[in-house]
Amino acid sequence: MAERTILHRNDPDKAPLVGHVKVTREDWLNVARDILVSDGVAEVKVLAIGERLGVSRSSFYWYFKSRKDLLGALLDDWEGRNTAVIEAHCALDAATITAAVCNFFRCFFDPELFDQGLDFAVREWSRRDGKVRKRIDLADAARIAAIGAMFESHGFAPYEADIRARILYFMQLGYHALDQAEPLGDRLARTEGYLLGFTGQTPRPGELDDLFAFAREKAGR
Repeated sequence: MAERTILHRNDPDKAPLVGHVKVTREDWLNVARDILVSDGVAEVKVLAIGERLGVSRSSFYWYFKSRKDLLGALLDDWEGRNTAVIEAHCALDAATITAAVCNFFRCFFDPELFDQGLDFAVREWSRRDGKVRKRIDLADAARIAAIGAMFESHGFAPYEADIRARILYFMQLGYHALDQAEPLGDRLARTEGYLLGFTGQTPRPGELDDLFAFAREKAGR
């Protein structure tokens, strides 16, 4: 099992399980998500997940009707994790458009906010499943709309806001798709230039300080 998966029964912050319950619905989802990211959707199998959890198949059917039901729950989980967090950060109060884009950037400095591995695992899944492709298209449209609304809220005309939103979003996802091994210091040093390119404006003095502190904290520095 991936090290990041902590089962409910092993988490001291969770309430003790009652009776004969050994795992929760969240445990099934968490392990399924790890398998999806590491091995692809074809390997998300009830028996394999049960073996990792140390429980029988009957536990699965207490929480899910079928493997199809589990896969649907994984897609809902992905949208709740990744699309919703982008929408929420784009809607945060910000005095300037550069500060607003910094809020957007936070999603990609913290894997607890935006799970990049999960996002690309779902995209890979969509190559072989038209219904998942539709979910991807809807999610991308929702994310771009949220970014565009962010630009509009700072005075950009709808057409320009949409174009800038697409440039920002596609660049950000492409950055991670290319698996850039850019040192954090270099990345932060380019941030002011990125903001100028994305917004046409330079950040106010001190405006980047909170973002830089956040990024270093998440990087463990």
